[in-house]
Amino acid sequence: MTVQDIRSFNRFYTNVIGALDYGRHLYAPYTLTESRVLYELAHSPRTDAVDLRTELSLDSGYLSRILNKFEQDGLVERAPSEKDPRRRRITLTARGRDAADLLDERARETVGSLLASVTPADRVRLAEAMRTVRTILGDGGGPRPQDVVLREPGPGDLGWIVQRNAALYAAEYGWNPDYEGLVARIVADFAEDHDPHLERVWIAESGGGRPVGCVMCVRDDAPGTARLRLLLVEPDARGLGIGDRLVEAVVGFARGVGYRDLVLWTNDVLSAARRIYQRHGFVLVSETPHRSFGADLVGQDWRLDLHGTQE
Repeated sequence: MTVQDIRSFNRFYTNVIGALDYGRHLYAPYTLTESRVLYELAHSPRTDAVDLRTELSLDSGYLSRILNKFEQDGLVERAPSEKDPRRRRITLTARGRDAADLLDERARETVGSLLASVTPADRVRLAEAMRTVRTILGDGGGPRPQDVVLREPGPGDLGWIVQRNAALYAAEYGWNPDYEGLVARIVADFAEDHDPHLERVWIAESGGGRPVGCVMCVRDDAPGTARLRLLLVEPDARGLGIGDRLVEAVVGFARGVGYRDLVLWTNDVLSAARRIYQRHGFVLVSETPHRSFGADLVGQDWRLDLHGTQE
């Protein structure tokens, strides 16, 4: 990527924002920046002038002029902050909240019109691209532990599991498409026939709505035994404890529904995953050299006695 690439994108995106034209299409008396201040006042719990200036990256003099205009129009009230009298607390009046609500309604209509020309499939790609830009260029550059939640899979998530497993293991270990075929069969078997009371999938999702990890718990052929499968954490989300949370979810679920044992199969090269399994009480049962996925590997079987080990 070059500076010119970013400048070219900026020119394009400026034209897109211009198509929304806040002054003409949304609420004529207010500019885009004034509309942002109104929106923040309506939706943010932090309403001190200092917080507004920081959140919106505005010059203090510019923000002061906007707030003076809002006060003259009867949209806001200013008073000393309860926490710090040196600060000014800004609150919307009833008239100001009506203006913010109208602005929000018209913004939804305008953006909805913009999206109307985008196909459903392209909307998914667009949302993912926007999340990627925010993740890479936003504060922190990656997900934070407190923002990651574990949830059930939604539409498209099972396909994401196949795609990310194939892409990551090819990039990190050079595995060939045979591994993608294996993952696809595992996921397809779950999608076509599983008992929701005894089998589950977890998706770890970042605060921006992006999947950053996954794991499965399925029935094993041995009676009373569950199998942990397809544990994965995205590279930029590693080191946040997500792998531990996913394994903990499987162990808790398997124990809760009455399984006696939890087993898994992995390979010796996956050292980070092995350390997670060991932390949760899994014991190495056997090792077998094999050639799979275009590589010479050592397969490992691990087992956890769910009745004999309590987290």
